[in-house]
Amino acid sequence: MRNSKLMLFGAAMFATLSLAAAPVRAQDHDDRRSVQEHRVYDPIHKDYHNWNGDEDRRYHTYMEERHEKYRDFSRLSKKQQREYWQWRHDHEDHR
Repeated sequence: MRNSKLMLFGAAMFATLSLAAAPVRAQDHDDRRSVQEHRVYDPIHKDYHNWNGDEDRRYHTYMEERHEKYRDFSRLSKKQQREYWQWRHDHEDHR
């Protein structure tokens, strides 16, 4: 009887811990959009930028300021990408 109580207690603890861990993993991917971080090269300024959620928010701001519909950065022409990087470097918070 003692062993069955220990097994029941252990099973309850395992179930509780596994359920508690699931929302944490879900929150990692519950961003505005699932943005995978990667490095993007800026050929004009000859530097790299980490494209992550922060850079994606800045890109959204840029597109909103220009009154343009959001398009994935990789789908922009080279000229449009250069214009974005120029805008980024013209703003004091560039990295």
